[in-house]
Amino acid sequence: MMRAPDWDLYQSLHAVARAGSLSAAARALGLSQPTVGRHIEQLERALGQPLFTRSPRGLRPTEFTLALAPSLEVMATAAQAALREASGDAETVGGVIRLTASEVIGAEVLPAILTEFHEQHPGVVIELALSNRAEDLLHREADIAVRMMRPTQSGLLARRVGAIGGGLYAHRGYLQKHGVPRAMDTPGHVAIGYDRDDAPVRAITGAHPALTRELFSFRSDSDLAQLAAVRAGFGVGGIQHGIARRDPNLVHVLDDVFNFELEVWVVMHEDLKASRRMRLMFDHLVAELADYVKTSRP
Repeated sequence: MMRAPDWDLYQSLHAVARAGSLSAAARALGLSQPTVGRHIEQLERALGQPLFTRSPRGLRPTEFTLALAPSLEVMATAAQAALREASGDAETVGGVIRLTASEVIGAEVLPAILTEFHEQHPGVVIELALSNRAEDLLHREADIAVRMMRPTQSGLLARRVGAIGGGLYAHRGYLQKHGVPRAMDTPGHVAIGYDRDDAPVRAITGAHPALTRELFSFRSDSDLAQLAAVRAGFGVGGIQHGIARRDPNLVHVLDDVFNFELEVWVVMHEDLKASRRMRLMFDHLVAELADYVKTSRP
């Protein structure tokens, strides 16, 4: 009976498929390029199928490899989760914790919170993935998530922290040049908002149908890019009150016309309750984000 190929070979296949070249995959895996090349050759012999074709842009996966891609992704995610679990004893405060959060929370709010945690527990390595999509905690794409909506999956430990308030803000320099807007579509004013992804706006603006793509003169689906544009004086855009209050140059405008609230949840897989470092991080996030929520009220 033919022996099944080792996971190392599939790991190399997954890395090459994602990176598009042997050299990039080798760097990602911490292996040499010849080693990764041998892995692909061994796997092709074992499976009896070519896995890549060469093109001017690098290695292109065959239809057979593309069909394997979903399973490879699941295997890779599970392997990474296993490595994180094995990185520290369940009752010690050391090892890896992978967090996920939205762009703005991850870049503007969590750094100070995570710095305090790391100073208390220097043996913990923190991985932070910023994404406005909800990572799948059941399949361990991340260990702990800070989410801006109620989780719907079962098997998760979830704690509602509170609701973050926000509104429209503009830089003082912008207001000195253009005056204070009196309405969402005041002539001569610049609105900042989404480009192609209107899901975040739909989640908070059910009562504000005027916020359509055509209204915006600066369009980006990156919340951080929108925030940077407001800070640069480009125009008027939505910002959480807690973030805006840190910058004296940001002025709240149209507060009688537009405000929004976002729920804040800290979520992790129930199976991680046995890990002391995960429990400590979960409780730390709940407590510190609760303090942040207090600063984000109108």
